[in-house]
Amino acid sequence: MMNFKLDHFTFVSQFHLMSHSEDPELQPILFGLFLSMYMVTVLGNLLIILAVTSDSHLHNPMYFFLSNLSWSDICFVSTTVPKMIWDIQTQSRAISYVGCLTQMSMFIIFGCMDSMLLTAMAYDRFVAICHPLYYTTIMNPHLCAFLVLISALVSLLDSQVHNLVVQQFTYFKDMKISNFFCDPSQLLNLDCSEMFTKIIVTQFIGAFFGLFSTSGIFLSYYKIISSIQRVPSTSGKYKAFSTCGSHLSVVCLFYGTSVGVYVGSTVSNSPESCAVASLMYTVVTPMLNPFIYSLRNRDIKSALWRMLQKMI
Repeated sequence: MMNFKLDHFTFVSQFHLMSHSEDPELQPILFGLFLSMYMVTVLGNLLIILAVTSDSHLHNPMYFFLSNLSWSDICFVSTTVPKMIWDIQTQSRAISYVGCLTQMSMFIIFGCMDSMLLTAMAYDRFVAICHPLYYTTIMNPHLCAFLVLISALVSLLDSQVHNLVVQQFTYFKDMKISNFFCDPSQLLNLDCSEMFTKIIVTQFIGAFFGLFSTSGIFLSYYKIISSIQRVPSTSGKYKAFSTCGSHLSVVCLFYGTSVGVYVGSTVSNSPESCAVASLMYTVVTPMLNPFIYSLRNRDIKSALWRMLQKMI
């Protein structure tokens, strides 16, 4: 390991991630837990993708976005969990500088991709409920592909901005990252300088992308609720809002855990509690998304059942 000292600051070729547990008896349990959660996440989201692509009844904008969200969730969880499993198995906490930057970039890309796709899905539900007669005209295949492309480009831009700023860092205060993976906020805090660009990234860029997604979702559901309130019958209101139930549950889970981690990191000084909280949106949320859509969505359940019958 290269390790240079200059004016009490350190230039390193690798970082050290937080240990899950120092108890050797817990290592096999943690290994099995994370491995099983990862396999359930990948398998669940793959089933959603297969169900959408194989069933012609699901070839519409809502499920097109859902299949892209499932693919993004697989990539998102694959940026952190395999490395965590490997670290538990090898008892190693080291990650190279290049590997850390790569993991951070992939984490931002697919995390931002999830957020943007949830916004596109909220817009899809807004058009379906508030403008049902023009739904097929507005949500045409070209617009759907364009929204996914924009989501990918915005995510790539967000990742590259963070990456370029971190590459400007010459010296670091410490080699230890207080998380199980290369969390962007943790990596930015290791810099020893008060760079103006670092402040822009951590404050302005993050707030812009976060507010853009959340405001889009909030505005869409504000219009949806206003439109549903004008429906005279209770059964009509329930039927209209039931089409949004799965998406709203995923939105609450995604942003609820993210806000919880942010608030927890600002209130609590314990890195362990913040790291455990970050597992919620990096591991648990992608794992629960397929269950939410399959259990709450009749079309997905029917498609999965038909696919199972074909396999048998």
